[in-house]
Amino acid sequence: MASQQIEALSQALARLPGLGPRSARRAVLHLMKRKETALVPLLAALQDVATRLSTCSVCGNLDTSDPCSICKDMRRDERLLCVVEEVADLWALDRSRLFPGRYHVLGGRLSALEGIRPEDLGIDKLVARVAAGGIDEVVLAMNATLEGQTTAHYLAERLEKFPIRLTQLAHGLPVGGELDYLDEGTLAQALRARRPIA
Repeated sequence: MASQQIEALSQALARLPGLGPRSARRAVLHLMKRKETALVPLLAALQDVATRLSTCSVCGNLDTSDPCSICKDMRRDERLLCVVEEVADLWALDRSRLFPGRYHVLGGRLSALEGIRPEDLGIDKLVARVAAGGIDEVVLAMNATLEGQTTAHYLAERLEKFPIRLTQLAHGLPVGGELDYLDEGTLAQALRARRPIA
């Protein structure tokens, strides 16, 4: 049996996404066996992030500085703005290194079932950023869910009065995907978004 403190650490780790009780116990055991090379550096990194963590006042990203490192990066094209639902979406897109612009995190998506209304999200802040000028294109990178597409449609209506190019991420067939393995929603979207062969 582990001590109360070790059990509390296991329980805390088990609450993290992707870790269950058994995985958490294995992680704790690994950290304890490698106290100097794994546990102490992890503790220092967690403490550093905990004291510095903030939400970017410009885009809504989570970082250790405000504005965040993405908003401070002068190499990014400030005329391009990609709107995402959550910080995890921003991180996933930015990891690809394919989008050279800046981001705006809504903090969720519209959902009548969950009672999430436009005023509950960072939509007014987005409209203010676009109204301030200097943005040529807004990319709506909503998830391909009913709520995500509802949010994208609502944003398109709110932004249509501005002289910007409004685009949306393409949806449909994944590279390497075989038709007989795809769900009907993906196939329907791929058919709706079909384009001529050049």
